[in-house]
Amino acid sequence: MADREFELAIVGGGPAAFAAGIYAGRSGVKAAILEKMMPGGQMALSYLIENWPGEKEISGQDLTMKMREHAEQYSQIIEFTEITSIKKDGDLFVLGSVEGDIRAKAVILATGAEHRKLGATGEEEFIGKGISYCATCDGFFFKGKKVLVVGGGNTALEYAVYLNNIECDVTLVHRRDTFRAEKRLQDQVKEAGIDTIMGSVVEEFTGGETLKAARLRNVKTDEIIDFEISGSFIAVGEIPNNELAKALGLDLDESGYVKIDREGRTSMPRIYGAGDVTGGLKQVVVAAAEGAVAATTAFEDLTDPYWTK
Repeated sequence: MADREFELAIVGGGPAAFAAGIYAGRSGVKAAILEKMMPGGQMALSYLIENWPGEKEISGQDLTMKMREHAEQYSQIIEFTEITSIKKDGDLFVLGSVEGDIRAKAVILATGAEHRKLGATGEEEFIGKGISYCATCDGFFFKGKKVLVVGGGNTALEYAVYLNNIECDVTLVHRRDTFRAEKRLQDQVKEAGIDTIMGSVVEEFTGGETLKAARLRNVKTDEIIDFEISGSFIAVGEIPNNELAKALGLDLDESGYVKIDREGRTSMPRIYGAGDVTGGLKQVVVAAAEGAVAATTAFEDLTDPYWTK
């Protein structure tokens, strides 16, 4: 059975958590990475990562495995352990889970963020019946079929390119006149000849047992188009997984992201934040950097009499 008491508990299993585990262990801190699902987070769902230093291109799954193997050299990884509560008990934090309590002197919240819902009529009805938020998870089922990708950021364009590469008939719809994604991704969409519909939003999803169409509205003219599709992949941003932070009473910004200082400290001593749950630029390299900073700060605080009070 896994140990249940640590100097540092790292809640999450993405790049921020892996980096934190590496830096904590190298500092001599006994740490555990606690992941409610399989490690990797949204990184593991990325078809191709082309901006990780040292790798011209690598799949999200491969980078996840490399990070995991590295982190396991220095910290314990406990999978399928969902932390449902964190409470202060004297000098320790008690992290509650179905598998039993875990105790730690310090905690890093690296809980990430989840896909934002579009809010269109019929969206909930067709989730799993044509609507998906993960192209690399579900794209294979739509090979040779017409699909609509909704969004204008990096993720949306990555989805469009990936789906096009696996022989889906892809159309990309975005509510603005220009994309927010990196120029490299915009160039890839253009080079692939992927159809785009700009300045339009999805008003409604319709169908029977499965998705059959999306009703699009032009935001300037109010023109309505009923667009026949077999699937739709939605990539319109993220919302932070901040339930534990809220329960602890940590300071959050106006969007619900955990506020941290340059050293990764939150508003509560010996609670730190790293990765997508803190907002900012949501990139693997940024999350990993924040995890490294938070773990280093935790080590310094755990050996400083002021922060151990």
